[in-house]
Amino acid sequence: MTTIFYERREGQILQPRRSNVSRRFFFFYIPLVFFTGFLLLPFFWMIITSIKPASEMYNVREFPLMLHSITAKHYQRLFNSMPFIIWTRNSFLVTISATFVSIVIGCLAGYSIARLRFPGATTIGIGIFMTYLIPRTLLFLPLAHILKRWGIGDSLVSLIVTYPTFLIPFCTWILMGYFASIPREIEECAMVDGCTRMQAFIKVVLPLATPGFISVSIFCFTLSWTEFLYPLSFIQSELQKPLTVGIVSRLRCGDAFFWGSIMAGGTLTSLPVIILYSFLQRHFVSGLTAGAVKY
Repeated sequence: MTTIFYERREGQILQPRRSNVSRRFFFFYIPLVFFTGFLLLPFFWMIITSIKPASEMYNVREFPLMLHSITAKHYQRLFNSMPFIIWTRNSFLVTISATFVSIVIGCLAGYSIARLRFPGATTIGIGIFMTYLIPRTLLFLPLAHILKRWGIGDSLVSLIVTYPTFLIPFCTWILMGYFASIPREIEECAMVDGCTRMQAFIKVVLPLATPGFISVSIFCFTLSWTEFLYPLSFIQSELQKPLTVGIVSRLRCGDAFFWGSIMAGGTLTSLPVIILYSFLQRHFVSGLTAGAVKY
């Protein structure tokens, strides 16, 4: 049913005016549904492939998204034929460690640039963010040379050391904006009451910057969890690999790929990130907005 409103214009009688429900439906909801479906299609395809038998998967006469029967063999291969649990442990260890280091250093750097008055603070902040724009493909060769000289190559320590090179610049930039959005008067009042700058920072500024910490934590966790280039370049031992490299390296034989098991591994690997975003999505959006706009 179309809703009709009446409006009075000067010098005219009441005229019926149709609501803009139809216009909003065609110009907003239909494109939104199409765009959402386009984004979710790869994930749906991945899940379907992970439970589809090989006989249906390689049948070119069938539509790829059709599913006639379900199998769990692809998931069983992950847990029975390869060290999937060890790879998962390695990914969690590297991701949590790199995220913690990046947040601590980015927090101190962002607060120093946003609060302490020294020449060139803004230029330094922009320079830190510019380092994030440098492609990682240009950095892994010199980083591999440095890790070899330090004697920590082919270990999880090498990933914990190298991941912050692309995590800290973004964390610093976002937290700079968030610290700059907090009024200085709150911190100054705490210092007048007897707090040192570090105490005011820990007891006053950090609690107010909680959404910013949540947003950078999600960002660091996602990038560390899905990183592929650095583990592929620095790790050779089978039991030291994270999920992203271990799944691809073991689930292929020459030019042949076990796509069912690869998609099963991709489905399980994406679950932690999906759960994290589901619970912290609102804080993530507010933290990025405050950090990007208010600085």
